[in-house]
Amino acid sequence: MPVPSRDLISAQIVRSDRAFDEVVRLAGPPPARRTAPVNKRFADLVEAIVSQLLATAAADTIHARVVHVCGGSVDEEAILRTGADSLKSAGLSRTKATAIVELAQFIKDGHIKVDRHGRMSDQQILRELTVVRGIGPWTVQMYLMHTLARRDVWPTGDYGVRAGWSVLHGLDETISEGGLREQGDRFVGMRSDVAWYCWQALHFARGAK
Repeated sequence: MPVPSRDLISAQIVRSDRAFDEVVRLAGPPPARRTAPVNKRFADLVEAIVSQLLATAAADTIHARVVHVCGGSVDEEAILRTGADSLKSAGLSRTKATAIVELAQFIKDGHIKVDRHGRMSDQQILRELTVVRGIGPWTVQMYLMHTLARRDVWPTGDYGVRAGWSVLHGLDETISEGGLREQGDRFVGMRSDVAWYCWQALHFARGAK
């Protein structure tokens, strides 16, 4: 089944919910989504783990330190050689450092096979990756959206998505995860792009202050 054009996706989102009209006009069409090559998937997962519960600037700083302590290359061998203690010295929590090392070991041992993820369903990937302590649904959702280019991921636990939705709809309080989950039903098939527009709405709102 062919993927709709980005302009068509944005038009469908507006038809489903007129609250998105202005942000679509300001931000333009959603980004093109292309699956990352297999040899980039582990590094992307590491970056997603680093970013958990952090503001973007802080996450970028710590991730740069992680790359540095790994000798400039974030792959399974480099992570295992570096070890959790050195990763922690880069600014990671013990939980995150341990999760990254455990993920590297699981991939090396063949318990997790990122080369097969392109042929697996979202739920299968979620089950496989969350066996690693410290990897939860949000990390997997970011991986599905940004690395595997999945178009129907709805990260209701992401604060930025919830806050952006609330801005768009003029809510006095940030919508709950459960409330956002229900609202996503009308966007099935394009929820990754709806989430992207929520992020853009929050970005524009912050810039206006």
